[in-house]
Amino acid sequence: MRIEVDFDLCEANGMCEAVAPDVFEIDDEDNLHIVAEPTPELRDSIEQAVQSCPKAALSLKD
Repeated sequence: MRIEVDFDLCEANGMCEAVAPDVFEIDDEDNLHIVAEPTPELRDSIEQAVQSCPKAALSLKD
């Protein structure tokens, strides 16, 4: 499983970080970082983050 980010679409709205703060982080310059490996335990929160992205910039690949 891996998280893919389309940085051309990402506006660093922070919805992903709000839903899955253990996985996503927006830095002071509004850049998105994935700070944890996607594990089966985090899958539900990652899927919620993907669905909550207003720009559809995130996807989860198996």
